[in-house]
Amino acid sequence: MPKLSASGAYVHDGCAITASHFGPYTEVGQNSRVAHSEIGAYSYCDRSCDIANATIGKFANIASFVRIGATDHPMDRASQHHFLYRSSYYWDDAADDANWFERRKSRQCHIGHDTWIGHNAQVKPEVTIGLGAVVASGAIVTRDVAPYMIVAGVPAQPLRARFPAPIVDRLMRLAWWDWPHDQLRTALEDFRTYPIEAFLEKYQG
Repeated sequence: MPKLSASGAYVHDGCAITASHFGPYTEVGQNSRVAHSEIGAYSYCDRSCDIANATIGKFANIASFVRIGATDHPMDRASQHHFLYRSSYYWDDAADDANWFERRKSRQCHIGHDTWIGHNAQVKPEVTIGLGAVVASGAIVTRDVAPYMIVAGVPAQPLRARFPAPIVDRLMRLAWWDWPHDQLRTALEDFRTYPIEAFLEKYQG
């Protein structure tokens, strides 16, 4: 098990990282690809993930084989093939279509703090996964997910909220994900053992 660091990400073997930034105590699983993305503190992805054009909050839990921000093809043109925009692969005198790549990068996904995205799930471009939400294994998320909602299926549909609305409101006000590292360590045993109401009562009053 790697020792995570305040200085940035622990990147496992076989990863491809392009123009991305990582917060402290982050981890990128083996054979994952991360491009044009921001990964917040304490977040991690397991092996063989593909993350592009995404802003990921703190404490995100991303299981293996997840795809976030899957790139698209030009379906409204005579061909969908990437010879249209990766043209330099095919002809010495043809440039790649820079505008197409900029369009892709602009279609950002936003993944909230303390989210859990299950094995082999997909999150499509321009989708927001709300704070504390859960995406079930194998789900394909095509529209925004509310905070603390559990979604599943193809396309993903809400199953239930993790907590009643008053608890969600209190958690969002507490914002424990913004606590400093030492404060998290002090509260570790309470995170592990307190029911949610007792935790909120102790730390919010």
